[in-house]
Amino acid sequence: MAFEKSVSSDLEEWSSQLRTILADLQVEAQLEDKHLLVIGCSTSEVVGKRIGTEGALNTAAILFREFEEFQQKTGVQLAFQCCEHLNRALVVARQTAESRGYEEVSVIPVQTAGGAMAAYAFNHLKQAVVVEHIKADAGIDIGDTFIGMHLKHVAVPLRSKIKQVGYAHVTTAKTRPKLIGGERAMYDNKPELKSCT
Repeated sequence: MAFEKSVSSDLEEWSSQLRTILADLQVEAQLEDKHLLVIGCSTSEVVGKRIGTEGALNTAAILFREFEEFQQKTGVQLAFQCCEHLNRALVVARQTAESRGYEEVSVIPVQTAGGAMAAYAFNHLKQAVVVEHIKADAGIDIGDTFIGMHLKHVAVPLRSKIKQVGYAHVTTAKTRPKLIGGERAMYDNKPELKSCT
């Protein structure tokens, strides 16, 4: 009984930590329905174990609920990154895949090949499908799962008041368009024009 109470207390704390991190991300990234957020999450790391060793569906469930609430508030589209055994493919809603022209692949993420978070998302997102590649506008990495391969150029690291969910290290990022050109290039929309010869 005491153990169950402790686990429940941990889950509530981890949920609260994630909620704060997502709020801090939103302040900086201003995500809305046209944007895509990539989520990498090792539930093993959240519970204090080595990545890929102790996937926890109960932890995935509580964190998924926070992501779902964040989506409802902001409209942002979600992509849940699978583990390396599925080459870090991603679980998205079919509507997201179709509207962005992503090609669906045939695989069902499970705890031991995909990870607990991706497996949970696959079973709880509306009409979930798996795709191999995306270019997300922002990302959150819980447990050093390496989401960088799925972010647009250029990634800008963000800082939150909270650095962990449970025992897992957390990083977040937004992206911005590349700055191109040299010393004569302009990056804001001013009326004056410089001649180019």
